[in-house]
Amino acid sequence: MFRIKRNSDGTIARHKARLVAKRYLQEEGIDYQETFSPVAKLPNIRFETSSSFVCKLHKALYGLKQAPRAWYSTFSFFLISQGFVNSKCDSSLFIQKTSSTFTALLVYVDGILITGSDTQHIQTLVTQMHQVFSMKELGSISYFLDIIHNAGIMNCKPCSSLIAVKPAATPISDHSFANPTLYRSVVGALQYLTITKPDLTFAVNQLCQHMQDPTNAHFSAVKRVLRFVKGTLHHGLTYTPSSFDLHAYSDSNWTGDVLDQKSTSGYCVFLGINLISWSAKKQATVWRSSTEAEHKSLAHTATELAWLGLRLHDFCIDSPTVPLL
Repeated sequence: MFRIKRNSDGTIARHKARLVAKRYLQEEGIDYQETFSPVAKLPNIRFETSSSFVCKLHKALYGLKQAPRAWYSTFSFFLISQGFVNSKCDSSLFIQKTSSTFTALLVYVDGILITGSDTQHIQTLVTQMHQVFSMKELGSISYFLDIIHNAGIMNCKPCSSLIAVKPAATPISDHSFANPTLYRSVVGALQYLTITKPDLTFAVNQLCQHMQDPTNAHFSAVKRVLRFVKGTLHHGLTYTPSSFDLHAYSDSNWTGDVLDQKSTSGYCVFLGINLISWSAKKQATVWRSSTEAEHKSLAHTATELAWLGLRLHDFCIDSPTVPLL
């Protein structure tokens, strides 16, 4: 398998080649418990020859179901040996505290994000990691999503709203979209965009519910979101020094989905005056009243507040007041 890895500006970073001996698709209930790697029978091991060796793999086999777990186990063991402590509320977060430094390391699959109070200490840690692992430094955080260009609507007109109040009904609006791969690709990219644009969250959540079989109407809704994005390219979140008081807002739209009558929960959490967490998610149960739907939304938000309180504790910060919901 060959792939070209590119930088954020589109230039080629490197050519990557990967050898895959067998592509194994496992399905739960059919072959989910079967292993990928071949296992030698014991009788074959018991023959002696003039030269016998036992080989230990330095890396997990590509495609092995337990490969991510093996990588995490190896990497976390290294970090703990360097004085890091694994967060109790997030297994991907590792914290290192000394008398003069504070370092936080976040693991995302095979990506690593490091921040801390001492730049020299971080560079020393990175040097130690290079001695143990084969890794590449990508520099400061930067991510560029050219979604509008990829969707082929560079010349579209900006739109001031995300969702049409009265969707246009046409004879072909319910027909399956001719290019579902494009739909999934664009909506997947929009999911990443919600990391920094909370105003897109509800609309993108609705679009994600039609990944399996999108229609022409669904792709029209995607284009409307992209038109909104084009008109708000210079909008963003700003963070300023503030207090460490946690407070949140919660809401739900009772039976908001006309097809399955389920409600959608939404919340936003502030640390002082800064927005730090938000969500829009369909509830799993159909409720008999708006009170039940609101209560469920409050429960989701309270869980997020409790988790954020633990996260602040990881960073040696204690909220001066009780979180307000």
